[in-house]
Amino acid sequence: MYKTKNDLPLETRMKVIEILNVRLAELIDLQLESKQAHWNVKGPDFIALHELFDKIVSAAIEYVDLVAERVVQLGGVALGTRQEVTRTSKMKPYPIDIADGHDHVEALSNAIASCGKGVRHSIDETDKLEDADSTDILTEISRGLDKWLWFVEAQEQAKK
Repeated sequence: MYKTKNDLPLETRMKVIEILNVRLAELIDLQLESKQAHWNVKGPDFIALHELFDKIVSAAIEYVDLVAERVVQLGGVALGTRQEVTRTSKMKPYPIDIADGHDHVEALSNAIASCGKGVRHSIDETDKLEDADSTDILTEISRGLDKWLWFVEAQEQAKK
């Protein structure tokens, strides 16, 4: 922990940093999975999905930065290395043997939903710890993830 004049109690900051570093790992994981889908999608909806997946990558990069910067603001170290992401993320591995747009829609919607569930859990945790700023950041991310989940799921919903 680094010294800071942030007035949240040290114990609170330490707990919030731990919570946020888990979210950071999963958001980095989502960013990479979205890029995997962007690069490898094929089929009749290629261009629409290719562009959609790239927008999700851009949003995930912003979410990653918000969380990492909050960790550092609290006096912590943002743990964003490949090793930390691999060790910390609880998201299921993204399938690398798919190409069809439908398969990527299914896989990426699962990833976004999983990430969103974790973020919502962390909203409750940071709220109980009375860190309104971290709760606010996570709420913003949750709204964004719900929007992206809607966009991805909408690609298949008309077929039902």
